[in-house]
Amino acid sequence: MKLTHFGHAAVLVETDSGATALFDPGTYSSGFESLTGLDLILVTHAHPDHVDAERLPALREANPAAILVANDAAAAMAGEGRPADRLVSDDSPFEAAGVRVRPTNSPHAPIHPDLPPLQNTGFVLDDRLWHPGDALEAEVEAAGGVDVLLLPVGGPWMKVSDAIDFARAVAPRVVVPIHQAGLAEVHRQLHYQLIRNLVPAELVVLSEGVAQEV
Repeated sequence: MKLTHFGHAAVLVETDSGATALFDPGTYSSGFESLTGLDLILVTHAHPDHVDAERLPALREANPAAILVANDAAAAMAGEGRPADRLVSDDSPFEAAGVRVRPTNSPHAPIHPDLPPLQNTGFVLDDRLWHPGDALEAEVEAAGGVDVLLLPVGGPWMKVSDAIDFARAVAPRVVVPIHQAGLAEVHRQLHYQLIRNLVPAELVVLSEGVAQEV
């Protein structure tokens, strides 16, 4: 498959069958605004860095056939719905735009006990690629031995050891770092090196806006 990273949690996936799926077009990401021909837009949860409520309507207008896939809270934040949109409430797999989608529902990793819990829905595409959203305690078995893991590496709800342990448990062939907009470059490189040293998988760091085969 081919991946394009638009910064932070936004990743465009072009599947072997030719379908295009965009994950988490949020406020910390850029470059996705000009995309056309999208088949799926998947939103893992209702945080602005994963769904930009101001830019998403224009993206959907430019992609009238794109199916929004999200849980209730994320879909509400995404704006006005369409009949073809898919609201996800459990882990039941389904097919959309010719892509097999397996949700992995798990609460968002806690930022602080005083904040209310938020539902997080990760997605496995075609049994190959997993975007877990902001939950590193999701049931690894639900991913079913994925080939490519989009791995969060920085955020107020995690430390790098969480990412390392999660990647070890998933055991993919390829790890692609995401969710790093809040890290200074020196810390990004430190996290990448730790993952290279401690996770038995190929680490592929994507250049933003550049499509790459994985």
